[in-house]
Amino acid sequence: MKTMIRVGLVLMVLAALAAPAWAAEETLTGKIMCAMCTLKKADAKECQDVLVVTDAKGGTTEYYIEKNAVAKEAGDVCTGAVAATITGTVSEKDGRKWIAASKIEHAK
Repeated sequence: MKTMIRVGLVLMVLAALAAPAWAAEETLTGKIMCAMCTLKKADAKECQDVLVVTDAKGGTTEYYIEKNAVAKEAGDVCTGAVAATITGTVSEKDGRKWIAASKIEHAK
């Protein structure tokens, strides 16, 4: 009986640790802008791409794009704005929403 309880506890811990790896991907459409150069964020110390998504009511949500291989391949947007659709896993860190892109498509 004790062995079954221990095995159950180990499986619960493993499932809790693996849950972030199973997070569903989302597809977001908006405009990629630079946090420092275009959005003029006071706390931005270097260029950082941000996907700004506008909802039906005109409100905006900012998703900071994690600098991974997909983001590097898509290129940086320093000035101006580029319409894009990003598919990836959304998370929240330090009070900001982040997206780890698995696919970035620039509008044509």
